[in-house]
Amino acid sequence: MNEPIIVLNFKTYTEGTGKNAVAIAQACKDVSDETGAHIAVAPQLPDIYRVASIVDIPVFSQHVDGVEPGSFTGHIMAEAVKEAGAIGTLINHSERRLKLADIDASVTAAGRTGLTTIVCTNNIATTIAASTLGPDYVAVEPPELIGSGIPVSKADPEVVSGSVKAVRNINPDVKVLCGAGISKGEDMKAALELGSVGVLLASGVVKSNDPKKALFDLVNGI
Repeated sequence: MNEPIIVLNFKTYTEGTGKNAVAIAQACKDVSDETGAHIAVAPQLPDIYRVASIVDIPVFSQHVDGVEPGSFTGHIMAEAVKEAGAIGTLINHSERRLKLADIDASVTAAGRTGLTTIVCTNNIATTIAASTLGPDYVAVEPPELIGSGIPVSKADPEVVSGSVKAVRNINPDVKVLCGAGISKGEDMKAALELGSVGVLLASGVVKSNDPKKALFDLVNGI
């Protein structure tokens, strides 16, 4: 993916479910076309195919399991996610926490199918651990700031800059995204100044009364 990037997580908000998921994805596509910003979306699993089929935009899954084709009823297989139209996946979001071995298995499964991986972390120590697994990105998101409207780039900038420095020392091929509380252009600008290559956000856009306007405000920080 080109950088800087914006990854919009729809979570399980009704505002980003079903036909609403398509509408928000289309708003992202429109803003991307008008500004040149690089925007990807992460709708709920049942909406991946719908969004990817209707809107020409990079689509991420919100999760994949570290399983191979076989007898794994109820699991989310990387091959199925890719077949549905996703080009990448989130792993270990704070609302879908995994043990380190499971993160490794999910990264491996995603890599097996060519999916871009974003492993979410909550502090410098977990960022270091995640980066050793070789994902494409780590997204630093202190959970207490998620959905708070208080951006991590302001509340705890050291966790971003420290993560960037640590990752560069361990695995320079892994890039850092900034998450939690990101909603405005000034937040985006601060995140990039701290060394991240983009942001992971959700409610600031998905639950906005005007998602397209919120996105325009965000990309003003690039």
